[in-house]
Amino acid sequence: MFYYLIALFVILMDQITKWLIVSRMQFGESIQIIDKILYITSHRNRGAAWGILQGQMWLFYVITLIVIAAIVVYIQRAAKGKWLLGLSLGLMLGGAIGNFIDRVIRKEVVDFIHAFIFGYNFPVFNIADSALCIGVILLMIQMLRDERETKEKSYGENGTHHS
Repeated sequence: MFYYLIALFVILMDQITKWLIVSRMQFGESIQIIDKILYITSHRNRGAAWGILQGQMWLFYVITLIVIAAIVVYIQRAAKGKWLLGLSLGLMLGGAIGNFIDRVIRKEVVDFIHAFIFGYNFPVFNIADSALCIGVILLMIQMLRDERETKEKSYGENGTHHS
């Protein structure tokens, strides 16, 4: 249940921030937060990450529904007792649903976080995108931990394989 609350928190924060951007800023308007590093920029995306697959909404609907269903099943089957796995899945679920809501209601995703990382003009993104990325990183960490535990059980402390 806790992991669904994480997803709900991500969805609420994502949708509230997007509503603020749409209701208070003109498209293309930008507000400097930290000069040459961070801006709030009103942007829209009709594609996926970095604007790929522009206008392919039907594809995003299908893929997102499959991903949401898979994450829910995975939370139910694998996350019990694994807080990092549950956290990662909760973040990914909230991020997927947050952008799905935009695609269904607005027919585009509202992006607004505009960062320049080491001088690179990073594509504008949003809270849902951030939750998805952090969730994937945490999932990879969980997978590495699981792999290490499996090796430790298999090889034991002295490095010899136990069958």
